[in-house]
Amino acid sequence: MHKKFWIKKIIGFTVMAAAFGSLLSYVVMRLWNGILTEVVHVSPISFLQAIGILVLSKILFGGFHGRWGCGPRHHWKNEMKEKWQNMSPEEREKMKEEWRNKCRTWRKPNSQATTNEQ
Repeated sequence: MHKKFWIKKIIGFTVMAAAFGSLLSYVVMRLWNGILTEVVHVSPISFLQAIGILVLSKILFGGFHGRWGCGPRHHWKNEMKEKWQNMSPEEREKMKEEWRNKCRTWRKPNSQATTNEQ
């Protein structure tokens, strides 16, 4: 009984992954053929060529990091979490304030608009 559950789960995941990949390839094909052929004057592509473009872009820009959650970003997150846990409450508050100041500069136009309305 337990083995059948896992087989169904693996088959379901495979079907969903194939459906998602097909949908993504179709979107790439439609965007390429709808936009780039007019703007850049390139040749239209087929569905299989769209799959190839997705694989190529994954290789060139995404790389292969192995398992999910085990890449350099995950390592950085763990380091920051460990650093945060080793900080004193004063250091934590200082860091929070620094980040608040950094984020406030991004929202300056909105914060000025709200102060003008009051």
